[in-house]
Amino acid sequence: MSAWIVPFVFAILVWWFSTGAILWLECFSKKFFRPIFFASCVLLFFAFWGISISSTQDTVLGAYCAFTCAILIWGWQELAFLLGYITGSRRVLCPADARGWQRAWYAFQTINHHELALLVLGIVLAVLHVDAANTTGLWAFVILWVMRQSAKINIFLGVLNLNERFLPDHLKYLQTYFRRRAMNYLMPFSVVLAVIVVTPLWIDIFTATESAFALTSKTLLATLLSLGILEHILLVLPFSSEGLWKWGFREGR
Repeated sequence: MSAWIVPFVFAILVWWFSTGAILWLECFSKKFFRPIFFASCVLLFFAFWGISISSTQDTVLGAYCAFTCAILIWGWQELAFLLGYITGSRRVLCPADARGWQRAWYAFQTINHHELALLVLGIVLAVLHVDAANTTGLWAFVILWVMRQSAKINIFLGVLNLNERFLPDHLKYLQTYFRRRAMNYLMPFSVVLAVIVVTPLWIDIFTATESAFALTSKTLLATLLSLGILEHILLVLPFSSEGLWKWGFREGR
């Protein structure tokens, strides 16, 4: 049973450190953005190379490698967004009189290029995993995509903690598309549905007799999904989650 502890801790550390590292990098002066983005593109190439190799290996090491590469691929698009290279066609404040579907359309325009990049990355990963023995990387990306889409919609509808400090100065206009509310009607459904999906995974991890690879892969994915649920809950709690990555914030954005 203790075999799940190492991948559990590993997934938490990768999630925590990668988020903080991205926040740390986007705090640099704009004159460093191009070399940072170029370096991230090089890392993206190696991440795809690593995931293409690990997808053929149904081993414990292969599970760790695929999971890490998926996080790196996801991190690339997050960094590209925060640096301002891949955001959307609309980069202005939300009109004060925008309501309903018009406001939703304007909000989508602020991230449409970003969403297209996510779609392209997902398609490439899906192609790489055709007949793959190890799909850990693909499922990690899917979990990140689904939970992030849910978080975006919930933030648009209104949550208590908008985490505005995560946004650099050149993206502050995005705040005008958010709403601050104690709760919205979608949030409970988002959390409950995610819990319904993750619960059988944890039950299987604790009760089933599986190979070391299967146990490692499932634990990594279940932990990632659980962290996504935690992020949703933190959006509506009466305290900010920014302290978790205080080391990633610096002055001089």
